[in-house]
Amino acid sequence: MKILLTNDDGIYSKGIEVLYEHLSRDHEVQVVAPEIERSAVGHAITLTDPLLVKPVDRNGAFFGYGVKGTPADCVKLAINEVMEQQPDLVVSGINLGANVGINVIYSGTVSAATEGAILGVPAIAVSINTFRNPDFEPAARFARFLAGQVNEYGLPPHTSLNVNVPAIPENEIKGVRVTRQGVTRFVESFERRVDPRENVYYWQCGSTPPLQEDDDTDACALANGYISITPIHHDLTNYDFMESLRRWSFPKVTD
Repeated sequence: MKILLTNDDGIYSKGIEVLYEHLSRDHEVQVVAPEIERSAVGHAITLTDPLLVKPVDRNGAFFGYGVKGTPADCVKLAINEVMEQQPDLVVSGINLGANVGINVIYSGTVSAATEGAILGVPAIAVSINTFRNPDFEPAARFARFLAGQVNEYGLPPHTSLNVNVPAIPENEIKGVRVTRQGVTRFVESFERRVDPRENVYYWQCGSTPPLQEDDDTDACALANGYISITPIHHDLTNYDFMESLRRWSFPKVTD
């Protein structure tokens, strides 16, 4: 397969390097990723600035292209301009920190995979549930396996897979669960500070509340030592509410 590999932690991150090492054993891999970290930018795209692209070497050899843009920019640019042929698969990651629950909306990692799906390419987002002393190898091995599964079975149109791997020894991972997106979210708080010139500024901080979700959610599976796979798509319509909404009293428009 021809695989487009990207992320939101930046082209110099360790996660994308390890993932490249594993995927390139079986596939032709093209790396197009943000030049710097662009975490939590969601599905932002760049419209008012140029997208600067430069070749990047790692370990003394060409690794890929760094883009001064967002993860979604990278996927758009790679598929439309950089790659000679459309890829068979987009893989985004390996991200530091889980992307489960409401965090999926903010995630640049997930948005890169979603952009691939929007453009008609099957896509996978891969995250690991830690920020400290990460071991990317289990996630990379699973991503390599999953890429083969996608190649064999395919994905529905406009669908991507959001994968989260627990940060525990590989032999302690209990298995794989197909899950739905939960509603767990980070509860924000803001620390007020004052700089030496008396300007007020804030650092966003906060915490994730204790998990209170059903067993079939992404966050619950991850917390219990399972790899979570959630099929997601970009159609945000609340179909269950459509008929109720049609019964509202709206003003009539006359010609």
